[in-house]
Amino acid sequence: MIDPARKYFHCTDRERAIFESGIKLGAIFHQYTGVPINESNREDIEKTIEKSVMLQPFVKSVSVSINIDGHGNTSFRYMSLSGDMLDVRLTIKYKDQEVNARMQYMQELDYPLMYLEE
Repeated sequence: MIDPARKYFHCTDRERAIFESGIKLGAIFHQYTGVPINESNREDIEKTIEKSVMLQPFVKSVSVSINIDGHGNTSFRYMSLSGDMLDVRLTIKYKDQEVNARMQYMQELDYPLMYLEE
């Protein structure tokens, strides 16, 4: 893919790939938390997130897993998607640089951490 914004980035290709991975993971977290979810639509939401992220530039692959175990339904039989439910793996390829990033809830941090896997 030709990068029409390249002239605005004063960094290495690897740094750009890392930047792009952070943008994508942050967007997933902030766009989808709060979505009503239960077992009947969990897989649909996983696939929707994957398909929408794949439309973005430089995404080579993405996988989303939502763990709703241990999260109780409200009296209306659904819950709101939260960061501790998301497990996302993302591969960004920018020119000849490839990075693998992840968002995963870390129990010891009590936080959905976004980080580079390599």
